[in-house]
Amino acid sequence: MCDAPYQAVAEQLGTTEAEVLARLRRLLDERVLTRFGPMFQVERLGGRFVLAALAVPEARFDTVAAQVNALPEVAHNYRREHHLNMWFVLATETPDGIADAIRRIEADTGLMVFAFPKRREFFVDMRLQA
Repeated sequence: MCDAPYQAVAEQLGTTEAEVLARLRRLLDERVLTRFGPMFQVERLGGRFVLAALAVPEARFDTVAAQVNALPEVAHNYRREHHLNMWFVLATETPDGIADAIRRIEADTGLMVFAFPKRREFFVDMRLQA
């Protein structure tokens, strides 16, 4: 943790903070990266998250995606070629928030949410060359 993380990265890479930020913006704009930010262990902060899925009729997919994505508890959402064709992550500030979010999605969409809580934590130490 530091007050100027992009400056610290720039110094390690032998460039400027402005160049680090410009490269990051370019990677996000080109969708090489879809998200850039800190990763928190939400359970240590008192919250909870689950992977969830819906079986959405194709004719309603875009409408249901908009309904699901409108919730602040939805971290990200993916289309899959499977009976359960919409997968998303729910993250809440409290453990009880998951059930509330699921009830809201089911009420808004009329579809059953399949929730898959984390059973085990894995750490993948992936590092990429800059």
